[in-house]
Amino acid sequence: MDLLHSWGVNLAVHLQTEYRAYENWFQLVSSVADLHTTFFIFFPIWFHLKRDVSIKLIWVAVVGDWFNLVLKWVLFGERPYWWVHETKFYGTDPAPALRQVPITCETGPGSPSGHAMGSAGVAYVMVTAVLAIAAKRKCPPLLYCLLQAVLWMLFVVVELQVCMSRVYVAAHFPHQVISGVISGIIVAEVFSRQKWIYRASLQKYFSITVFLLVFAVGFYVLLKVLGVDLLWTLEKAQKWCNNPSWVNMDTSPFASLLRNMGTLFGLGLGLHWPLCSESKLSSSAAFRISCIGVSLVLLQLLDSLSFSSDNQATFYLLSFSKSAAALLVPTTLVPGGISLFLLGKKDEKTS
Repeated sequence: MDLLHSWGVNLAVHLQTEYRAYENWFQLVSSVADLHTTFFIFFPIWFHLKRDVSIKLIWVAVVGDWFNLVLKWVLFGERPYWWVHETKFYGTDPAPALRQVPITCETGPGSPSGHAMGSAGVAYVMVTAVLAIAAKRKCPPLLYCLLQAVLWMLFVVVELQVCMSRVYVAAHFPHQVISGVISGIIVAEVFSRQKWIYRASLQKYFSITVFLLVFAVGFYVLLKVLGVDLLWTLEKAQKWCNNPSWVNMDTSPFASLLRNMGTLFGLGLGLHWPLCSESKLSSSAAFRISCIGVSLVLLQLLDSLSFSSDNQATFYLLSFSKSAAALLVPTTLVPGGISLFLLGKKDEKTS
C-alpha cells in the first residue's frame, strides 16, 4: 500500500505544482461536490419539477453516504496530508511537501472518497433522469443521441474535476477517488431499479432511519469492544493539520451520519405531511417556479445557521434537526405557505 500511496502523493505534488493557479477552482469544485449541494439546491429544484427524481436523489445520497461511512470504518484508509508525516516509506529522505488548504483537514478515514462517491451517484441520477424525460417525450433519435453524448461527456468531465480537486487538496489518494466514483454509480444504478421508494410510508422511513442509525452505532460499539478505535483519524487530523481551525467537526463520521439520518427522516415527514398533498395549484409553472425560488432562499438562510461543537450531543442533535428541516422547507412549508397565500388572495377577489 505504501507504494500506491507514494504514487498518489507524487500526483498530488504534481497537481499542486503545475496547477497552482487553479487552487481556488479546485476548492470550489470540492465544496460543490459535497452532498450539501444536493440537499440544499438540487433537491428543491427537482422536487418541484419531477418529484420521483428528487426522491431518488435523496435515497441515493443518504444510503450511499451511509455505505461510504461503513466502508471507511472497514477499510481504514489513510489521507495524504497525514500519511506523508507518519510513513517510513521514504526512510532518511525528506518526505514530499504537500500544501494544505482550509478544506484539506477532514477528520474521517479516506477510502473511498465521499465527495467522489456522492457526486457520482447524484450526477448519475440526474443524467439518467434527463435522458428518460427526453425519451418519454419522443425526442428525435439524432437529437437524443447528441443529448446522450453531451450529458455523459459532461458527467465524465465533472467527475474528473471532482477527483482532481480531492487529490489536489491532499484529502485523498487517486485510488480512493476512483473507487468512490465506481461505488457511487453502483449505488445509483441499484436505486434506479427500486420502485418502492416512491410509495414508502412514513413508518417505513422511520424504520429505515432507525435501522441505519442503530446499525452504524452498533457496529462502532462492537469494534470498540474488540479494541478497534474507529475515531483514530480524528487524532491524526488534529496532529498534522497546519491550522487547528481547519479541523472541522462537520466532517467527522458521526456528524455525517446524523445529518444523513435527519435528511431521510425529513423527506419521509415532508412527503406524508398533509400540506404536501398534490393540488391543482402545484401543476402550474408559475407555482412551481415560485416554490423553487422561495425554497432556495429559505434554505440558504437555514444553511447560514452554525452550531458550536463544544457539546457534541447537542451538536449532533442540532445537525439532525437542521437536516430534517432542510427537507421540510421545499416539500411542505413553502408549497403549503404559497398555496394558503394564493387562496387568501382568491377569496379577497371573490368577496
